Amino acid sequence: MSLLLTFKALHLFFMIAWFAGIFYLPRLFVYHAMTEEKSCSAMLKIMERRLLYFVTPFAILTLIFGVLTIVEYGREWFRYSMWLHYKLILVIILYIYHGFCFKLLADFKHDRNKRSDRFYRYFNEFPVLILLAIVLLAVLKPSL
Repeated sequence: MSLLLTFKALHLFFMIAWFAGIFYLPRLFVYHAMTEEKSCSAMLKIMERRLLYFVTPFAILTLIFGVLTIVEYGREWFRYSMWLHYKLILVIILYIYHGFCFKLLADFKHDRNKRSDRFYRYFNEFPVLILLAIVLLAVLKPSL
């Protein structure tokens, strides 16, 4: 049982580290979309790139330890835990969101952003709602 708990603890740790970046990166995008100052834009480009590349390994480690946790619980648990299937769908959406951040990063890098700061404010809230749903599913484990 200690291996399972280790996997779960590492999964949670890397997920928290990943989300710290995923919550902050769109906030940088908000500031970047608002600025017209070249020096500020150049600084934000560096910050955005460093942050996204810094948190990406956390996203990968979150996935690895999540899969190891599922494997440790076993096939039967996975088959009959429908809440987990819904959680995994939400997790896939978060990885798509993370990937889309690379596209947005490239748009800013090449000065071709066409989105407003308002778009990025909403974009910033999206992972919060997904995380809320994931936490509720993981803690409540509703029978669906």
